[in-house]
Amino acid sequence: MKLTDRLLKIASLVDNGKRIADIGTDHGYIPVYLLNQNKIQYAILGDVNKGPLENARKEVTRNKLQDKVDLRLGSGIEVLKENEVDEIIIAGMGGMLINNLLKANEKVAHTTEKLILQPMQAPEELRMFLYQNGYKILDEHLVREEHRLYEIIVCKYEGLEPQEIDPIYYEIGLKLIENNDPLLNDFIENKIRINQNVLKKLEGKEGQGIEDKRATLNKKIDALNDLLNK
Repeated sequence: MKLTDRLLKIASLVDNGKRIADIGTDHGYIPVYLLNQNKIQYAILGDVNKGPLENARKEVTRNKLQDKVDLRLGSGIEVLKENEVDEIIIAGMGGMLINNLLKANEKVAHTTEKLILQPMQAPEELRMFLYQNGYKILDEHLVREEHRLYEIIVCKYEGLEPQEIDPIYYEIGLKLIENNDPLLNDFIENKIRINQNVLKKLEGKEGQGIEDKRATLNKKIDALNDLLNK
């Protein structure tokens, strides 16, 4: 089985010999790949929809892994009990949805050794939630797949006091900067372009709300340029 670059990067962040849960598993590609590589002991594959879970069942059966897999229909990490798994993957969902899934079963979220999160939208909302709800961000990665850059956040709950950080670091993860991620400059430049395009659409428009938005965008662009020039 050949994984896409995004899924392969997520799989590479799972520690050897662990029990994992793949939430929103779809076809179950990541756990099936990891089991075939003998990298993990066991996997729980969860999905809220019957169709994707049936796809995962077929993939598991095709690879003769039924004795190492448990398939569960249900919402997010509510399908899990405490200490059933060591690491949890939640990938391919929006940042706000991931926040809600973590809140929905805090006993599991708070006792898991590691969470590997890959938001498709609103990663800044996810980072803000993690910083303000006792989680420690252990690592972050960027991965390019086709024409898009994806963010992966590795974290765990440590009961930390809520942290207030410069808002720019909700958008550009501190670990990406610390690690000097190879794709970091491309990522920042893309963020600058997006904000400049929004700013351009405001040209010729007036009003206090427009001026406030323009000021916010200019401030963000300046902060992004500062990161780029460090």
